[in-house]
Amino acid sequence: MSYHVDKVSWLQKKALLKQIRERVFVYELHIPKEVEFDSLDALSEHVIIHSEENEAIGTGRLSPDGLISRIAVIQSHRNREAYASLLNFLVLLASQKGLDTIYVNCILDEVPNFVESGFLKQGCVFMEAGIPRQKLRCPITSFNTEPFTMLH
Repeated sequence: MSYHVDKVSWLQKKALLKQIRERVFVYELHIPKEVEFDSLDALSEHVIIHSEENEAIGTGRLSPDGLISRIAVIQSHRNREAYASLLNFLVLLASQKGLDTIYVNCILDEVPNFVESGFLKQGCVFMEAGIPRQKLRCPITSFNTEPFTMLH
């Protein structure tokens, strides 16, 4: 299956972005809605990934400081190709913005995949929305999507 990723405006696509993220994070993973949506949404670059049938099946965002977050893919499309498409597009946006480093606040189970992909641990483990996470950083030139399968 092939996917298509587009950069979108938070103001113009807010309803669709919220619908996808609520489906994945709020209803499936039980993240409180007030935690899922924050002030960074209005400041960040957002993307939507579409299936071959042009169905919106996922989203992600890039914060001004290079933090890649809110990667949400509906369950029927959680595969390496969908995640690689989303991540590669977000990294391309970071590069176009002149950023040389990207960051993720990674759930602990996924840290080995990110480390294998060129990320380095930064700081201590912390709690976000009741989930232990590790901040990781990666120079854009070292980023590799190969090890990724599922990010939530």
